[in-house]
Amino acid sequence: MVEVDFAAATRFEGAGAGLAGPPPGPGELVLNDDLAGSLGVRAGDRLTFYLYGKPVELRVARVAPTRGLAGYGGASAFLQPGALDDAAGAEVEPETLTLVSNTGGVEGGNAASDRVAGKLTAALGPLTHQGTSVDTPKQEVLEEARVAGDSLGSLFLFVGSFAIIAGVLLLVNVFVMLAEERKPELGMLRAVGMRRGRLVRGFVIEGAVYALVAAVLGVAAGLAVGRAVVEVAARIFASFSPDEGGLDLVFTVTPTSLVNGFALGFLIAFLTVALTSIRISRVNIIAAIRDLPGEGGRRLKRRWVVLSTLAAAGAGAAAAVAIADSQGVGTYLYPAVAVLALCPLLVRVLPRRAVYTGASLAVLGWGLAASTVRPKVFDDGSTATFIVLGVVLTFSAVLLVSQNQELLLRPLRPLLRRPSGSGLATRLAMAYPVARRFRTGAILVMYGLVVFTLVLITVFGSIIGSTVDRAVADASGGYAIRVDYNPSAPIADPARRFTEGRFAGRVREVAPLSAGEARVAGLPGLAKPLDTTVVGATPALAEHGRFRLAARLDRLGDDRAVWRAVMADPRYVLVDQYLGDMGAGPTAITYGPGDTMTITDPRTGATRRKTIAGILADDTAFDGIGEHSFGSPVIMAAGGLREQFGAGARVTSALLGTAPGVSDETLAADLQGEFLPHGLVTTRIRHMVEVSYAANRSFFQLMQGFLALGLVVGVAGLGVVMVRAVRERRRTVGVLRALGFPARVVRRAFLIESSFVALEGILLGTALSIVTAYLLFRNDDELQAAGGNFPIPWLAIAVLVVATAIASLAATAWPARQAARIHPAVALRIAD
Repeated sequence: MVEVDFAAATRFEGAGAGLAGPPPGPGELVLNDDLAGSLGVRAGDRLTFYLYGKPVELRVARVAPTRGLAGYGGASAFLQPGALDDAAGAEVEPETLTLVSNTGGVEGGNAASDRVAGKLTAALGPLTHQGTSVDTPKQEVLEEARVAGDSLGSLFLFVGSFAIIAGVLLLVNVFVMLAEERKPELGMLRAVGMRRGRLVRGFVIEGAVYALVAAVLGVAAGLAVGRAVVEVAARIFASFSPDEGGLDLVFTVTPTSLVNGFALGFLIAFLTVALTSIRISRVNIIAAIRDLPGEGGRRLKRRWVVLSTLAAAGAGAAAAVAIADSQGVGTYLYPAVAVLALCPLLVRVLPRRAVYTGASLAVLGWGLAASTVRPKVFDDGSTATFIVLGVVLTFSAVLLVSQNQELLLRPLRPLLRRPSGSGLATRLAMAYPVARRFRTGAILVMYGLVVFTLVLITVFGSIIGSTVDRAVADASGGYAIRVDYNPSAPIADPARRFTEGRFAGRVREVAPLSAGEARVAGLPGLAKPLDTTVVGATPALAEHGRFRLAARLDRLGDDRAVWRAVMADPRYVLVDQYLGDMGAGPTAITYGPGDTMTITDPRTGATRRKTIAGILADDTAFDGIGEHSFGSPVIMAAGGLREQFGAGARVTSALLGTAPGVSDETLAADLQGEFLPHGLVTTRIRHMVEVSYAANRSFFQLMQGFLALGLVVGVAGLGVVMVRAVRERRRTVGVLRALGFPARVVRRAFLIESSFVALEGILLGTALSIVTAYLLFRNDDELQAAGGNFPIPWLAIAVLVVATAIASLAATAWPARQAARIHPAVALRIAD
């Protein structure tokens, strides 16, 4: 409830002010839309408010739109000046607030916040040590929005990067096939004197036109997809409270974002086309004119071998440093680069197939084993680590499969040798993927990479879902309900009041909690002082609570011994693992048990140095305590809190443990009804955790849907490749048809070929993701501490595999039908 001078507020905001209109009279108040909507009231209704524990009946004069000053504090009620003083009496004094608006626009004025705050603090002088403080809420909100936006953008870029890689491979495949199709023409052009540079420029110009048109269409498609993603994500984040990381997402398009998206898409496509053109322009003129297969296995020149060997040495040295420091990206990337750069030297002394098989096995083995050798490789929380991991594993596995396709096809020999239409179709289908290893490998990478990530996200979602009971135990510490009440209308002796009368036998344990607003500084990794809430706990919490610690001072003993030490010695505190994190994404923890920090009471300036005794595994039970909700609270003994903060430390909450068989939902409703005059609000901890997990599952599904775009690229790419393959092989098909091959055999051959390649990529990505998820699960201390088995969502994976296989088959049905319709006479006389 806020007292405000309505006339001054209207003058301050100008036209369209939220509070514009007649002020409320005596016994009246104005509600904003948020509060009126949540209460289901309208103008003229009468409401009973408990102000400082006293019932006061007020009439709703009108409902104001929640904007400007009318939106201050969220769901708020506004009264004429003096109304709160009359209700408070002499016992308490309402908090006085002065709002300052900087020169500039809604966001532009924030640039002067630090300067204005400094001047205000200087002007207040000694009042800053007597309970007066200067806050910059807009600056904090904008910073949180920026960090949240960057983190979400990074997350979706991580998911979308696999679709980008699939698109790049599709471009490479298409241009390689175009060059193969035009090989006789290119050979003739080179034979009559066209330089290779002109050939490259011709391909680049053609590719640039494709890239330009695709970038324009991509921007339009991206707007539609982006709007859909924001709509779904907004619903998911709306299920979280602001204290739990809730965000109000709004779809916004700016000219800068459109230009950046267009330029980035065009640049990626153009560079891909340019580099591919340089490679495919290297043709043997005579072989190209005669349409003979290109030279395979040609050795690199000696200078390139020397340079690649030096690069291998440099990458190896960088890999040693990265592995020693457990750097996420470097641990996976540098060893792979070193092995790849060493291959040109090895193929001079060993068989090519043996070299590439050994190299792929080495990279694949290291990619799977790195998280076991260096368990902290993912501690930096970077999404780039997962991108590099997926790329390294998929490329190495595809290289291994491509070099050993003949071995993989041995189980199919009985079918291949069968003298029937199906055997003939299978032999034709297997011949092309084995002969064209590069094209087959590109398709396998497209499928394998996207399926790898999709299945990995599915498995991670299943793992997280299976830990809900463990999460509830960590969050609740054995308590079922947290109650918060108005410190201006305190509950005397809460331990007795919550266990007597109608609650006798229903509430087993009570742990009162007090809170004070504080400022933390000197914490390792903390760039500037941080406003937070210090929660004071009683010995009851140490004796009956079971809050697990993620880390602790070993000299103090086990978790319960650490809690007892904190309650007994005011020098020790417990902190959350995300203290100082702005939210919306994982960050590296740079502090630990034994580190020190200073806690300052901003009201009085009293400062104490504290030592971190432990880090909470979950701070849900303590999050949002106090009049002003700050994330990541600091826990200390209630006696130490009162000694430093004095009157600023007030009992505002309590944790309640229920007796066996008692419904927490029913108990929560009874508590709120009984202690309504005290403004008591209950939080059912299990329910809150379960709602959070449901929202997390929804977010995983959103990421799966977004990543499915990459799968669409892969399926479409397979269809495009098969269309080009039909055109490229039309003469071969014509010869087969002329020799008597039935149309159904040709159609079946193309369908088997596409199905084989797609299924191989799908199974490869699925197997890699399950193995990778299992290794990450085994090496995660938190998941192992939960004590559960490794869950594999076989049904979800089966649906994904079957749906992708069916989509791939559908995408290649039309090219296969077109191949079967080729007339021999027409195909054999085509010169173009």
